[in-house]
Parts: sequence; structure tokens; C-alpha cells
Amino acid sequence: MVKIKMSFTWITLFVILFSCAPITLAQQKVFFTKEIQDDATFKVLETFLSDTEKEISEIKFEKGIYHFYPERGLEMYRYISNHNDELIRTAFPIDNYDGLTIDGQGSEFIFHGRMIPFIIDNSEKFKIKNLSIDWAMPFHSEALVVANDQEENSFDLKITKEYPYEIRNDQLVFVKEYYEHNLGQAILYNPERKAIAYDTESHTPLTLYKNSVSSEYLSEIKYKYEEDPRDPQHSRMGKENRLRVKEIEPGRVRVYNHNKKLPRVGLILVSKGEQNQNRLAPAFHIVNTYGFTANNINVHHAGGMGLIAESSADLILDSFNVTPSKGRMVSTTADATHFVGCRGKVELKNCTFQNQLDDASNVHGTYQKVVKKIDEFTIGVRIGHYQQLGFTIGKPGDKIGFVRLANSFFAFEENEIEEVTFINGRFHLIKLKKPLTDNIKAGDLIENLDAYPELLVENCNISNNRARGLLLSTPKRTVIRNNYFHTEMEALLIPVESNHWYESGSVTDLTIVNNKFENCNHSGFNRGVIRFVTDDDNKNIAFHGVKILNNEFIQFDNLILEINNTQDLLFRGNVISHSEKFPKLFPQNPAVSVKASEKIEFKNNKYSGNANRILETNDVTEKIEFD
Repeated sequence: MVKIKMSFTWITLFVILFSCAPITLAQQKVFFTKEIQDDATFKVLETFLSDTEKEISEIKFEKGIYHFYPERGLEMYRYISNHNDELIRTAFPIDNYDGLTIDGQGSEFIFHGRMIPFIIDNSEKFKIKNLSIDWAMPFHSEALVVANDQEENSFDLKITKEYPYEIRNDQLVFVKEYYEHNLGQAILYNPERKAIAYDTESHTPLTLYKNSVSSEYLSEIKYKYEEDPRDPQHSRMGKENRLRVKEIEPGRVRVYNHNKKLPRVGLILVSKGEQNQNRLAPAFHIVNTYGFTANNINVHHAGGMGLIAESSADLILDSFNVTPSKGRMVSTTADATHFVGCRGKVELKNCTFQNQLDDASNVHGTYQKVVKKIDEFTIGVRIGHYQQLGFTIGKPGDKIGFVRLANSFFAFEENEIEEVTFINGRFHLIKLKKPLTDNIKAGDLIENLDAYPELLVENCNISNNRARGLLLSTPKRTVIRNNYFHTEMEALLIPVESNHWYESGSVTDLTIVNNKFENCNHSGFNRGVIRFVTDDDNKNIAFHGVKILNNEFIQFDNLILEINNTQDLLFRGNVISHSEKFPKLFPQNPAVSVKASEKIEFKNNKYSGNANRILETNDVTEKIEFD
């Protein structure tokens, strides 16, 4: 046996050399140590910038707390679906990688200011695991309601040092690192339940604005082309501040002139600023990526969505959790996850989505409007919502459908993309393989018929958040199984939405099985716990092939199931019971509402609620009975 002895000097040198970061092994693996945790931004970024041949296959972090700052981040302009389009900075520009894995080994990544932690673009088989993401200062603010006065129409907020603020021109402004926001969009949380307050809709949103006293000659402004009234350049036209704020003492401010019920004492007012300014820093932005796997990831905050994926495929999230930290009421300021124009498979398994300020997940395509026939093969299309600017609807070879929703929710004609030409964020040219027919008119919508995924949501906890649980708008096989829902709006919304967000897709194969729905719709909206709805006032069928099986509904209010424009739905083996958790908001409702639908069957269900009537139908030709 040969024994090798190292002197103290060599051991010391070995430790010094290999404690530096990063360590590169055979040009394939990188290991970051805690030496860089005070500001890891440039060391991490430098690794990606120097890897011009994309040779790195694995990046590991020694378990620790790593901070990232925008001053050393890579700057780029990003079009981000359902967000603001931003000049943003990142430390993880993951572009054109194939088979890269990032393992945090239990590390915490703390971000500062306007950064997108992970940008994954044009990559394949990317994996990330074992880390958490948070911000040192959140993009939202929280304040305790400590008083209200009906006579002077005011309420007082107690603001702690975690949320620095100023009063400017009688307006409350929360100041962050590299960011600030006004009261903007606001909602009430119950600090005991750590969930959206019961009947918050009677009190919020805050009535920030009123009509301008003077507004002259605006009608003289003529727009040649269609304008988006939600666009930031138009959103304040004809409005002036309604609310007035003054400081009573340090950390206590008084808000005057609110035009709804005054917020109740003891609740937490959560504010995230104006809608057209408050979605700017999702934790993950995934674009044109085929194969994304996240395992054991905790997103505690983001200034937007936890994850937004566009035009990507085969996205698997297992134990991807969105939950608040540091005693905050709020996790992310928008959706926990969101998938637009994706394909292949999307799977959400063993996830917890709590306290985000929008939906747990939204899966859909995108409508774009035909505005001009350019030539025999080419159309000019307009992107409808300002937060979808820059979204490319498809790639060469994709099948698109032309849709005229007044006639049908399904395509009346199909074609294939030859080429997409980006002109600007709002306007694109699409060259098609087959000549355009005379039937296609300006005003018709197009959707990408290939850009929808199969969806599985399984063993997830979706609770305590603002808005809905899941929005489901994919015609591919969808299974919602073994989940728990406690949401302030619908637990499941199945929509066709064509004139606000322009989110396309129509369910044709949906199974909802073995889920538990508990006290949903508690914020004040008159909606079903599961809701099928379109935003076009017609009786056309939009949804097919739905099975709702063996679920448990524990509900304080009456309306469980709201069915519109649906064909071939089976509601079987479900158990519905009444809860005393909250007072009823809409006692006049039935348990089930069916409109403009056919082939609806109820079988072997158990109802022990106390609605005056279980089933109400309208525009239904066949006889339906609840069993």
C-alpha cells in the first residue's frame, strides 16, 4: 500500500484554490461556493457569457444564501406575455443550451430590484432543482387597517418599516429597492386565515380615480387604427386622483374619499400598484424551450408570475411551490404559473400554490385579429392586449384556424404557416402555404391549432390566493386529479375569452376527478365553483367531453356548477355539503345552473346543501334531472 501524505502548506493551497468560484471541471460542470454569496450576480453571469460553445452541462451551488443585484446583471429588452414589456436584467441568461442542469442543493436565492432570476430561451432538456427564490424587498406592500370613520369617509393604515413610504401630492407611494408603486390594485387579506378576506369585493378595489374636472377636445384626436383602451398611454385619460392620503403620525396614514365600503379594522390591505406597471419581474421566463423540468423549487415572491412559459413544450413541475415568506400575506403578485402557446405536455404535480395575487395556473393559446390581406398568401394580424405584445403565434408548419365567434367557437377554415414576420410588438405578417379564400375577412380571429398541450394537475394544494384556481383552455386531454382548492373566485374556470386578454382555446376532453373544493368564491363574486363560460353572447357550443367525477364540494354558498355553451358533460359520484364557514352571499342561487347546453347528465351524486332548488336550466331543449 502506498500512502500519500500532504503537508499543511499543500492542503492550505488546495483549499484556497478550490474555494474560489466558479470551479470548472472538464469544461462541463461548474460549482459555486459560498464565497460569492454576498453578490453572486456577476460571477454567475460571467460563467454564462464565457461559455460561448454551450459546453456546461451542470451548475451546482454549495448550500447557502446568495444575493443577486441588478447593477451587475445582463441587460436585455424582453417581450413577456401577460406582463409589461421591460428592459430587464438577469444573472441567468440560459440561451441555446441543451441538457443543462442547475442544482441549488437547498440554497436560497435572494434578488434585489427589477430582475428576472431565470430566462430560459431556445433551449432543450433544461432542469432546475433544490433552490428557493425570494426578494429582499417585495414588489407589493401590506398595511394593517387600524381604524375607519364613516362620517369623514376615511380609514387608517398602520405601515411597518418593512414597507417604506412617502406621501407625495396627497398620494401614498411605497418605495422599494430600484422600484416604487402607488396604492394601485389592492385587496384585503384576513391575517388570521392568511387568505383573501371574506366579501372583500364590497370594500376593494380602492376607488383611486374620478372623472377629470376638465377634459376638452379629446374627441379631436383621431386614430386611424384600432387602439387598446387598457394600454398605459390611454389608461389615465379623463381621470384624476380621487383618494387623498395624509400622515397622522410616522407609520400611520389616513386615506380619504374611498367610494366603496370602508375596509374592516383588523384586515391587511395588500397593494401592488397600477396594473399596467406591476407585472415586470417573473421568477422564470421560458420561451421556445423544449423540455423543462423543475423539482423541489420554492418561489416565495416575484414581481409578476412565478413562472411564465411561452411557445414551449414538455414542461414538468414537480414540487414547484409558490408560498409567501417572512410573514407576508402574499407570494407572487400575479399567477403562480402560466402557459401560453405551449404544446406537448404540461404537468403540475405535488405543487403548493398559495397566496399569489392571481391564478394558480392558466393554460391557453392566443387569438390574433386579421386586420388586412396583404397579398394572396399573406395576412397582417393585430395583437389585442398590450401585455401580449411581441407574442409570435406560431412557427413554420403550424396549423392555424380562422375563427368567427359570432358563428362558432371552432375554426371555419384552416391553413398552415409558411413564415411569420415581426413588424412591431402589435403588428405581424403571416405568410400561409395555401392561398387565402374570399371567406376570410378583416376582423376574423386566428388561433394556432397545434399550440395546445395535454395537461395534468395532480396532488396540488391551491388556496388562499386572489382570483381563480385553474383556467383551462386547451382542447387536448386534460386531467385535474386529487387536488385541494380554496380560492376567492372560481376554483376552475373553463372560458373562451376573445375581447380582453384574447386567450384562445376550448376544452374538448376534460376530466375532473377526486378533488376537494372548500369554501371557494368567498370574496363576493356571483359565480360557480366550477364555471364554463364564454364572453360572447350566443348559444353556440364551446365545450365538449367533460367528466366531473367523485369530487367533494364543501361550500358555504349555493352555486357549485355553472354550465354554459357545453355539450356532453357527465357529473357523477360527487358529494356536495353545506359549510357554515361564511354567511351566504347569494342565497337565491341554485346549486347548478345550465344554460345553452345539451347532453348534460347527473348521476349518483349526493346533495346535502340547503339551496331552495338544486337545478336551474335556461335555453336547454332536453329535460335534465339532478341525480
